[in-house]
Amino acid sequence: MAAAPTKQSLQKLYSSMLKTSESFSSYNFRSYFVRRTNSTFREIQDETDPARLAAFYAEKSNELAVLKRSAVVNQLYGGTRLVVEEQKPVRERGDI
Repeated sequence: MAAAPTKQSLQKLYSSMLKTSESFSSYNFRSYFVRRTNSTFREIQDETDPARLAAFYAEKSNELAVLKRSAVVNQLYGGTRLVVEEQKPVRERGDI
C-alpha cells in the first residue's frame, strides 16, 4: 500500500499544475486547464482516505507530465492572440 502524500506535496503538485496551465499561449486551452486544475483539486480537498490520496497524487503527477509536453507544443504553434486577450489602452481625459 502506498503512503499518502503530504499536504505540502499536494500543494506543490497543485501549484505546478496551475503554473503549467497558465503557460499555454492559447487563451482557450489556458483558461480550460486552469479551471480544470482548480475544480479537480477542489474535489479532493476534504479527502482523508490515504489510498485515494495516493492514487490521486500518482494520477495527477502523470497528468502534469502530459500537461507540460502539451504546453510546450502549444507555445510552438500558439498563433495570434484573441480579441479577449487584448489589453485596451487606458484613455486619458484629453483623448476623447
